[in-house]
Amino acid sequence: MAKIAFLGLGVMGFPMAGHLAAKGHDVTVYNRSAEKAKLWIGQHKGRVAPTPADAARGQDFVMSCVGNDDDVRSVVYGKDGAFAGMAKGAVLVDHTTASADLARELEREAEKLGLGAVDAPVSGGQTGAQNAALTVMCGGKGDVFERAKPVMACYGKAVTLMGDAGAGQLTKMVNQICIAGLVQALGEGLAFGKRAGLDCEKVIEVISKGAAQSWQMENRGKTMIADKFEFGFAVNWMRKDLGICLDEAKRNGARLPVTALVDQFYAHIQERGGGRWDTSSLYHLLKNK
Repeated sequence: MAKIAFLGLGVMGFPMAGHLAAKGHDVTVYNRSAEKAKLWIGQHKGRVAPTPADAARGQDFVMSCVGNDDDVRSVVYGKDGAFAGMAKGAVLVDHTTASADLARELEREAEKLGLGAVDAPVSGGQTGAQNAALTVMCGGKGDVFERAKPVMACYGKAVTLMGDAGAGQLTKMVNQICIAGLVQALGEGLAFGKRAGLDCEKVIEVISKGAAQSWQMENRGKTMIADKFEFGFAVNWMRKDLGICLDEAKRNGARLPVTALVDQFYAHIQERGGGRWDTSSLYHLLKNK
């Protein structure tokens, strides 16, 4: 069993840290909102720390799952940051969906301190986190990854090293690019079917048996046509992720015309007050001009 600090108890981090505690690891948590940390400790065995540095002190691993690059820096750097409390040989595992540049930066700074670092964004959403069924895509050095892999396996059904530092984040970008196109296509198809007078529930049942089948269809198709958009990854978060993808594409020369377009569609959802709706809410634009 390992000694682990978990920084960030949002909709993903809260259950992820819970799985670590349930597996018998010695878990210390930190959250910017102390109330959320108190709620976690009321449900799980562990300790609450007042700062990331305090949480990281004496731990084998520090896992972080926060909002964006700046949030990661705020819990890692400075006198109250995790690096200030970590002992040589400890490993930082960042589950935040962030930039590849940040992942490389964290590894460089960690190595100066005699620490390890792994960028390890996840896919599977809140349900995947709750069911310990996340896909974890990692970047970093092989020996550091192998040390951290058994810990990540507490909430990951698939934990894979994709390459050097930043490769995990780049893989997550591919994931989000693919999802954006799939959700838009599903929304368009179902909106078309509705206007054509079809029974869209029956349409989903039929085409999900063929080449059009996807996770999005199986899990979001019926809620889409029921105008229910409170089942997963929020539009605000998706726009943050797609922004990272588009920024990276400017650097590497990739063309992302569909991604850029879908990002703007999500901007329209935000304008309608749907920033907290899940990503399947693209259907709302298609059926309600």
